[in-house]
Amino acid sequence: MSAIIVIAASAGGLDPLLQIITALPPACRASVFVVQHIGANRSILPDILGWNGSLPAAFAQHGEAIEPGRVYVAPPDHHMRLRFGGVILDQGIKVHFARPAADPLFVSAAETYGKRVIGIVLSGGNSDGAEGMRAITAHGGLGLVQDLTEALHPEMPLAALRYDHPEPPLTAVRLAERVAAHCAKF
Repeated sequence: MSAIIVIAASAGGLDPLLQIITALPPACRASVFVVQHIGANRSILPDILGWNGSLPAAFAQHGEAIEPGRVYVAPPDHHMRLRFGGVILDQGIKVHFARPAADPLFVSAAETYGKRVIGIVLSGGNSDGAEGMRAITAHGGLGLVQDLTEALHPEMPLAALRYDHPEPPLTAVRLAERVAAHCAKF
């Protein structure tokens, strides 16, 4: 079974996100899900990730089947959740003043895929991802956060550390290495 990688990024999170996506080998069988706090604004994030990485990237579609070796990005103004084998999108209430938000994705991934989940919280200015990180580690998954001194806005990684006890914080380079190495296991 392939790994499920869920990544939360907000202000200052694009560069570390690119480092992680770029590090994924072409043979990576993980399914990668990205939430960036973009609100209802237009986004070209899937294009940017596709241009820089070796895995195809696109906005997730409601009801879409999850495939290995792909990057799914939450579309503007939609929460992305996972169910076994598929993606669910909704425009439910904002979580931490954001839609899309990381917690709905992280919690649903943890509840559905348990120990197969790797959760990553990158730079951002609120506490989104903390509750989801706690769910991931409680279900046996791996929790990773960006180094607080490196994050341009350390509030999101700090909240994840305070709310849960994931692995020690890592620089973006070390996060990328860790995730790429984990990809090789599946």
